[in-house]
Amino acid sequence: MPAEAEPIDVEVLPPRRDGDTPDLSRLIAWILDDLIPIPGTKYRVGLDPFIGLIPGVGDGSSALIASTLLINALRAGVPRIVIVRMALNVLINAVLGALPGVGDVFSAVFKSNRRNCDLLERHASRGVRRASTRGDWIFVGALVGGVLLAAVAASVGVALLVWQVVKLLFGA
Repeated sequence: MPAEAEPIDVEVLPPRRDGDTPDLSRLIAWILDDLIPIPGTKYRVGLDPFIGLIPGVGDGSSALIASTLLINALRAGVPRIVIVRMALNVLINAVLGALPGVGDVFSAVFKSNRRNCDLLERHASRGVRRASTRGDWIFVGALVGGVLLAAVAASVGVALLVWQVVKLLFGA
C-alpha cells in the first residue's frame, strides 16, 4: 500500500499579523504582491505585474486599487508624512511599471503594496490616534488624484510611444 501523501500547504488568506492594520489592506497587499508562490523558491509574486501588462489601463487600475491603503492609513491616524511616503511608493510603482516588460519585472520586485502595508502596520500600531480632519481628507484626496493622474499619464504615454514605434516599423 502506498504511503499517504502529505497535504499541500496552500495559503488561502494572507498571514495574520498583530496590529491595527485593517484586514482589507493586508488582503490587497497580499493579492497584488504575494499571491502566487514561485515553485522551488521562497519568492512570491502578486497580480500587480500581470495587471500592468494591460496597455493604457493596467498600471492606472493597479494604482487605484493600491490607493485604498492610503485611505486606510488616514483612517488609522497615520501621520501625513508616512502617507506621502506610501503615495510615493504607489507612484514609483505606477510610473516605472508603465515601461513595457521591464516595468512589470520592477513591479514584481519592488512590491509597493507590501511596503505600504508594512508602513501602515508600523505606524497604526503605535497607539497614537487622532481624528481625521477635513484637511486630512483633502490632502489624501489630492494625493490619490495626483498618483492616479501620473499613473494614467505614464501608461497612456508609453502606449502612444509603442504605437508610434509600431507605425514606424510597419508603415501603418
